[in-house]
Amino acid sequence: MKINKARIAIVASSFNDFITKGLLQACLRELKLKGLPDKQVTTVWVPGAFEVPLAALTLARRKDVDAVIGLGAVIRGETYHFEVVSNECARGMMEASLVTSKPVIMGVLTTDTVAQAQARAGQKGSDNKGRDCALAALEMIALLKVL
Repeated sequence: MKINKARIAIVASSFNDFITKGLLQACLRELKLKGLPDKQVTTVWVPGAFEVPLAALTLARRKDVDAVIGLGAVIRGETYHFEVVSNECARGMMEASLVTSKPVIMGVLTTDTVAQAQARAGQKGSDNKGRDCALAALEMIALLKVL
């Protein structure tokens, strides 16, 4: 499959959307730079990072989706909630990938501070993890076609 034929779904978390929107913009920009037309990218929004894996799994099961990218930000607070959400989101994303044999890219940031999240979702091109997720998805699609 040529990369410009790939179909990618993005699941974006509304919680901490001031971070997620930066990740999404960079992700979409990179996919476009790599030749992927807008019509081959689907973006859906979920309430928070905990809901990202279910939407990712549902999308990955579709025949018209080659890879899924999950985007969001979990920022440490004063309670154990950070660990629960972070760990279960990562576990769910991996499970979605293994169950469907499709790339499910983990772009949900887990940071100690807002500043750390902002640094990883900034508009400085290569510093943006949304961009990295787009590249990882395309690379994994190509690799799995060969394997």
